[in-house]
Amino acid sequence: MAYRFYLWAESQPGFQHDHFTIKTMISLALKDQNFGIFSEVLRGIRLKGHSLHRSIYRITISGCVRSGQIKFAIRTFEAMIASGCRMFDVDFNRFMGVLVRNNCFDLAEKCYYRMTSKGFSLSSFTYSRLICGLCQANNLLFVEKLWRDMDKIGCVPDIWAYNIYLNCLCKQNKMEDSLDVLQSMIQKGREPDVVTYTTIINGFCNARHFSAALEIWDEMLKRGFKLDVINCGTLVCGLSANGKVDEAYELMLEMIKMNIELNTRLYNAIIGGFCRAGQFAKAQVIVSFMQRNGCKPDLVTCNILLNHYCDRFMLNEAGNLMKRMEMSGISPDRCSYNQLLKGLCKGNQLEKAYDFITSYMEVKGLCDAVSCNTVINAFCKVGKMGTATKLFEEMGHKGIHADAITYSTLINGFFKIGDAFRAQELFHLMLKARVVPTVSVYNVMVHHLCKVGDIEGARRYFLDMTEKRISPDIVSYSSLINGLLKGSRINEAMKLYDDMCKNGVTPDELTYKLLIGGLLKGGKFILACRIWDQMMEKGFTLDRALSERLIAAIKSKDTNREEGEKLRS
Repeated sequence: MAYRFYLWAESQPGFQHDHFTIKTMISLALKDQNFGIFSEVLRGIRLKGHSLHRSIYRITISGCVRSGQIKFAIRTFEAMIASGCRMFDVDFNRFMGVLVRNNCFDLAEKCYYRMTSKGFSLSSFTYSRLICGLCQANNLLFVEKLWRDMDKIGCVPDIWAYNIYLNCLCKQNKMEDSLDVLQSMIQKGREPDVVTYTTIINGFCNARHFSAALEIWDEMLKRGFKLDVINCGTLVCGLSANGKVDEAYELMLEMIKMNIELNTRLYNAIIGGFCRAGQFAKAQVIVSFMQRNGCKPDLVTCNILLNHYCDRFMLNEAGNLMKRMEMSGISPDRCSYNQLLKGLCKGNQLEKAYDFITSYMEVKGLCDAVSCNTVINAFCKVGKMGTATKLFEEMGHKGIHADAITYSTLINGFFKIGDAFRAQELFHLMLKARVVPTVSVYNVMVHHLCKVGDIEGARRYFLDMTEKRISPDIVSYSSLINGLLKGSRINEAMKLYDDMCKNGVTPDELTYKLLIGGLLKGGKFILACRIWDQMMEKGFTLDRALSERLIAAIKSKDTNREEGEKLRS
C-alpha cells in the first residue's frame, strides 16, 4: 500500500520525493525484506539521474546486514565509496564491524588499507574487534601491523582484545612476545586483569617454563587480585601435568590458607600428579582429604586410580575399585573399561582380555578402536598373529573402524614373525580403506625392510612418505641411513644425512653412532672423524667400544702414513 502511494505521488506533475520520503520507503522495504520494491525504488532514483544521500547508503547497508544479505551490503558500501558522497570515520568503522562479524578478513584487510590511505581511522573499539577476529583466524602478521598503526595514533585496544591476542601468542609458544605485550599494556595505562595473568601463566605452564609461570603468579598476588579456584587451578593443573606435583601441592596448601574452596578438577590434578610420580600413598591421602572436605571423587578421580592400578598389574585392586564405583553411583565409562583391559594385557592375561572385550565390553557397547588396538597389540607382541588378525576382521563386521595404529601394530607384528609379504599387503589394504598412514606406520615399513635387506623397498616407502607431504622424523632417517650403511651404500647414506640436517631434523646420539660405525666399517676414517666432531659439538659422546674402534682406526691410518714416508725416503 505504501509503495503504491509512493508511485502515485511520484506520477503527479511537478512532484518530486524528498530525501526523507525516499529514505522512509527504503527503510520499510528492507524491514519487510521486500528486495523487489527496494530494487525498484533505487532503479527509479538512478533513472532520474539523482545521486543517493549517504544516509540512504547507510540504512541500505544496515538493512542488508540484518537480513543476512552480506554480499549486497558489501556491494552497496563499494558503491557508496565510488559515488563520491562524503564519508566519515563512522562509516568505515561500522562496515569493518560487519566484515569482522561475518569472518570476511581478507576484505577487512583491503578495506583497512583503503581507508587509511584516504585519511580515515578506526576507533579503539573497532581496532579491538578486528584484532580479536584476526587472532581467531590466526593472522598475527596483520595484527602486528594494526598494533604499530595504533601506536602511531596513540590508540589503545580494550582489555579483552589484549587478552585474546595474548592467548593467541601463548598458544603459539611466543612467550617472550607475550611478556612484551604485558609490559606494553601497563605502560599505555591499560591495566591487566586476572584473565591476562591467568592466560600468561597457562602459556608458561604449557611451555614448561614453570619458574616464569610462578613469577607471573607472584606479580598477580602483589597487584592484589582476588584469586579463585579457576585462576589458581590453571597453575596447579599446569604444574601437576608437567611433573611438578610437589610445587602444585604447596600451591594447593596456600589456596587453603587463603580460604579458596577447592574443586574436584583441582584435586584430580594433584592426585594424577602424585600417581604419575609414583607417590601413590600421597595420592590416597589427597583422596581422603577431598572426601573429608565434602568433595566427592568423580569418574575422573576413579579413572586416574584405575590407570595406576592397571599400570602396576594390581588387577584385584582395579576390579574392586570398579565394584565400589558402581555401588557409589559412578558408572564406569569406556575409558574405565579400557584401563582394565590394558591391565589384563600388561599382566599377560590375554585370554581373559579377549573374553572381556568380546563377551562384556561389546555387549555394553563400550568396545572401540582403542580397546581393539590394546588387545591386538598384546597378541602381536607374543606372536599370536592369528588371534590378532581375527580380532581385526571382527572390527570391520562390528562397524569399528581400524585406524593407523591398528594397521601399524599388525604390520609390525607380521614383520616380527618374518612375514614381510603379509605386512606389505596390510599396508596396501590400509590405503584401500582410505586410512592415512602416519609417519610411525612408514617408520615400521622402512625399519623392517632395511632389517631384511630390502633397501630399495625401504627407499620406495621413504619417498612415498615425502611425496604425500608427511615429514620424515629422526626414526625415519636413522632407519634408512642404517640400512644404506649395512648395504655398503655409504655415499647415499651421507647424502641422506645431509638432507636430514637441511630439513631441520636434528640427529640424535643413535644416528651419530650408526653413521660412525658404518663409516668405520667402510674404511671412511676421515668422514667418521668429521661426524665425530659434529657429534661432540651437539654434546653427545661415543660408547667405549665404538670410541676404541675409532681411535684404533685413526692410529692405524697415522702408522701407515709414517711407514709410507719412510719407504719413500
